[in-house]
Amino acid sequence: MLSRTSTQRARRAAESVTDPELPMLTLADLGVLRDVDVVTDDHVVVDITPTYSGCPAMAAMRDDLVRELHGAGFDRVEVRVCLEPAWTTDWITPEGRAALAAAGISPPGPAPSSDGPIPLTLLPTARQVRCPQCDSPATELVSEFGSTACKAQYRCTSCLEPFDHVKEI
Repeated sequence: MLSRTSTQRARRAAESVTDPELPMLTLADLGVLRDVDVVTDDHVVVDITPTYSGCPAMAAMRDDLVRELHGAGFDRVEVRVCLEPAWTTDWITPEGRAALAAAGISPPGPAPSSDGPIPLTLLPTARQVRCPQCDSPATELVSEFGSTACKAQYRCTSCLEPFDHVKEI
């Protein structure tokens, strides 16, 4: 029979792991950590969902989860990648969004929704982006690609500060 302490210990350990590309966020705050299942008192299975297909941080996330859970006393750690449902920026917690803004990164707005096929456009995505430094809506896209593929580079036309914006997915 599993102890409640083992389940709490596993969840605490897994929820403490930070994202390697956005270290101000835990995997839980990012919405990547989907489930923590204690199979036996020394065996845990963790489900994570990548932010996008081919995310290069997945191996680091897995390794960090395994290290934390081994440190919490679990000898056998399995990390499964769950592709369905697909991750969405709507899964970022309010605490995660606040942490992004505090770190100077513009958090995403609501994710786009579609009932059918997603139209392909070669134009930059129109977004309502506020400057994380001065909160001005007067911003301009500098590059659709920021410091990581999941972010775009913007500049505030009020305070002139450059900043990353987490793309809505």
